[in-house]
Amino acid sequence: MLTSDFDFDLPDDCIALRPAEPRDSARLLVVRDGALDDRIIRDLPDFLQPGDALVFNDTRVIPARLSGVRQRPNPVVGGPEGDTLTVEVEATLHHRDAPDVWSAFMKPGKRLKVGDRVRFGRQFDGACELGRLDATVEAKDEDGLITLRFDLAGPALDDAIRDVGVMPLPPYIAAKRPEDDRDLKDYQTVFATYDGSVAAPTAGLHFTPALLEAIRARGVSTHAVTLHVGAGTFLPVKADDTADHKMHSEWGEVSPETAAALNAVRAAGGRIVCVGTTSLRLLESATTEDGVVQPFHGDTAIFITPGYRFRACDVLMTNFHLPKSTLFMLVSAFAGIGTMRAAYAHAIDSGYRFYSYGDGSLLFRQ
Repeated sequence: MLTSDFDFDLPDDCIALRPAEPRDSARLLVVRDGALDDRIIRDLPDFLQPGDALVFNDTRVIPARLSGVRQRPNPVVGGPEGDTLTVEVEATLHHRDAPDVWSAFMKPGKRLKVGDRVRFGRQFDGACELGRLDATVEAKDEDGLITLRFDLAGPALDDAIRDVGVMPLPPYIAAKRPEDDRDLKDYQTVFATYDGSVAAPTAGLHFTPALLEAIRARGVSTHAVTLHVGAGTFLPVKADDTADHKMHSEWGEVSPETAAALNAVRAAGGRIVCVGTTSLRLLESATTEDGVVQPFHGDTAIFITPGYRFRACDVLMTNFHLPKSTLFMLVSAFAGIGTMRAAYAHAIDSGYRFYSYGDGSLLFRQ
């Protein structure tokens, strides 16, 4: 299919810069059998049935945006030790490849070379004022990813990233305002448990303890999976044909206990309700063609477009996504491209708020 098939006009003022307060007061557009129903997140239990299973992503966002300087010996000046060429750089961590290695998207990536040293930290007159974290550029891939080998590893590296990094707000928010202390709370879900994501699983941002209690009181079981969302989720699809787009891999895990529980739900006639496209993508990666959810531990780069046959997910709760994005392609595969075009047109006309801090939709599989 053509990437342009998934384009639509989105007014700039539809982009939410802050979440609704309280979280479960955001709007919810219910899309079922081509019909559209305007509700709020707090109404979600009304659309669930006893015996259903709600599956959420329990990843935690780390402060994955790092600012620093590239330092390279100056061959022209040839001066004393420490005489270097410096360039300001920014890295958004994407995928942890080893205890001391992360792949990252960097700006300006084209000015980096293998072997360059990068010093991250809060800068003051060219020196690190409070924190310091050094790395070496180990590789550059054609897809834009740069491999960084840090001087620290394991928990020590985790602590240093927390010290020098900032919350990686999506570009469409960061371009309009800087991140602040409020984002440290707003950009984490109530499910957040395991560090590793560089973007929030945003459908989960709508949940509150009270909403979860109401869902469980409805007779719906809740289950956690883990998918560490990578920075690739922010990248536009540049290929004209969707078949030419390369997805970046993300690490995920479905435990044996969760897999067994979900298979039991399906065997008893219950539905699997995924909170967010991250939960859906992971479950679809873990499920066989005959619909059996298996334990999963590793990377997935699943790319779902119209024509895909869903194996696990019956109902999807998700936010509103960018034009021509892989996520709008996914929801179009799930509910039908014509249905989703109509739903998004209605959402824009009705003042729904889009993207990470925006409103939600509840989609029933076509």
